[in-house]
Amino acid sequence: MAYTYEYPRPAVTADCVVMTKEDVPQVLLIERGNDPYKGCWALPGGFLEMDETTEQCAKRELKEETGLDVQQVWQIGAYSKVDRDPRGRNVCVAYLAIIDSPAEVMGLDDAAKAQWFPIDALPPLAFDHEDIMRDAKVLFFHSIESL
Repeated sequence: MAYTYEYPRPAVTADCVVMTKEDVPQVLLIERGNDPYKGCWALPGGFLEMDETTEQCAKRELKEETGLDVQQVWQIGAYSKVDRDPRGRNVCVAYLAIIDSPAEVMGLDDAAKAQWFPIDALPPLAFDHEDIMRDAKVLFFHSIESL
């Protein structure tokens, strides 16, 4: 079915921050296999499909790009800076998943690699993912205190 609208429509994406419950938590990142930011580290994520929620999208993209399947995620927030993606206007809804320890992962789909990094030694991140990580850390440490 084709859609035509008088007004422009932004794309919607979902990203997933996965962190471990270790003394020094680790964060799962992917190395981007495609432009933009090919070769840069980023959070697993991608574009929303028409028949899914942003939560379902975040979980699907995580599994497609890393092989990791998570059941529960918490919404971190929505990110809508006008210039956050050089491909065009899009809005991202980011989610946090917390697991006990690093699971085996691999770069799949459009991810060249998947790798765990200590939370205090993250590489520079693509897009506005450093903003998302900043907010994810706040939610993570608040959540860990209440577990």
